[in-house]
Amino acid sequence: MAKRLNLGKELHRLDVSAGRILNQQMSACGLDELSGTNGRIIRFLNENEDRDIYQRDLEKEFGITRSTASRVLTLMEEKDLVIRSGVSHDARLKKLTLTERAKGYGDIMRRHAENMSRKLLEGFTKEETAQLRQFIERMQKNIMS
Repeated sequence: MAKRLNLGKELHRLDVSAGRILNQQMSACGLDELSGTNGRIIRFLNENEDRDIYQRDLEKEFGITRSTASRVLTLMEEKDLVIRSGVSHDARLKKLTLTERAKGYGDIMRRHAENMSRKLLEGFTKEETAQLRQFIERMQKNIMS
């Protein structure tokens, strides 16, 4: 009898393993203070420095709740990684920018993310990689409907 796939469990295990490796790499670079979430946010802000990014953009990008985003950003402010500043066109919005200190981390985060993607896709053909991307997109649509 074939073993039944518990997709949620397997995806979680993969995410935890990848996160552990990324955290070890950050520690090896002397960046112990950066959690996986902090690193992803820094990378996202760094890659989108040409446009205004707000908390709601992070919520959408990472699929997190407003309270989680707020809590993470507050901690990142305390660590001198991000600045939230008001904008003239809407008093409710706070633009997110990286501090000078955190800007230096953006390239490091990007390199580590690219290395992780390469490691995860090792041995996959271009066609398999494209198919995997399609499967993931379909699963995201399924869960959102």
